Amino acid sequence: MTSFLIKAHENRAPSSWNSQSDCTFCRIIKNEIPCTRVFENDSVIAILDILPLRRGHTLVIPKAHFSRLSELPEEYASAVGMAVTKVAHALTKALDNTALNVVCNQEYAQAVPHVHYHIIPAPTFIQRSTHTENYTEPLTMKEMHQREFEGRTELEEEDGEILAKQIRSKL
Repeated sequence: MTSFLIKAHENRAPSSWNSQSDCTFCRIIKNEIPCTRVFENDSVIAILDILPLRRGHTLVIPKAHFSRLSELPEEYASAVGMAVTKVAHALTKALDNTALNVVCNQEYAQAVPHVHYHIIPAPTFIQRSTHTENYTEPLTMKEMHQREFEGRTELEEEDGEILAKQIRSKL
């Protein structure tokens, strides 16, 4: 699924990986950039992705800036792990869909150089029409991922607040 995203980062230089002064997530944590929060505690926030792969696409982010998962201290790794589990559970209840994909990238395909996990609900069953009357054939995984990637749209604030309320009610 991420192969389309990875292509965009193949030749990117890792020069800014230790910088936090302009980190988007650090700015969100400091309330300098608006977001739709679904969960927060002293160590972690969870927000709806503004360009979701699917409805409910949520990011779980430690409040301390670490660029690489391999450098994340145990106390933050533990806090993030607990938040991923809690948010994933609430998300499955809010969307009535237990199928999820949980992803964490390090440098390669990591759009924001701040450790974060993506919790992405699985797609609903997608089919394509064939020339045979009254018959539909399932999309291949590659076709499904390509269509999903191409069909991404920005999260509308009102839709985000409604979804966040549904998720928070399940926490």
